Amino acid sequence: MIQTERLTIHPASDAEMRGLIAHTDDEGLKLAYTEMLSMAVENPQYRQWYAAWFIETPDGNRIGELCFKGLSANGAAEIGYGILPDFQNRGYATEAVKAVTNWALSQPGVNCITAETDADNLASQKVLLNCGFLATGEQGEEGPRFALSKKRSCPI
Repeated sequence: MIQTERLTIHPASDAEMRGLIAHTDDEGLKLAYTEMLSMAVENPQYRQWYAAWFIETPDGNRIGELCFKGLSANGAAEIGYGILPDFQNRGYATEAVKAVTNWALSQPGVNCITAETDADNLASQKVLLNCGFLATGEQGEEGPRFALSKKRSCPI
């Protein structure tokens, strides 16, 4: 669990992941959550790199989620995140991403965190830049790629 000034961020349990799967109407998210749960169950020692993480206010109100998309053999982890519309534009995404990437980079074997965002999603790009990520100049499947690294370059 990670605490910030305004947030509690923690990996979802298997039961919570099953709840996400059962209660989403978005088939793409349902598939992603199913794959995440499967990888978390198959790799319990690396669970935090596959499970959804809930972003909550101190009163337990879930305002968003984030996840890592595994941890590569060369120490790179990709992050994805989202804040519910009613809670956007309040700095929550920046606060959550900054806290979780600081935690991630302090873990053994982690060298860098990457992210991709839609080219038109300027708000998400601003979050990444505010958290210290740098644009790599590369395009990923979801759009421009950004990296935050302990070292000068990020092995992707």
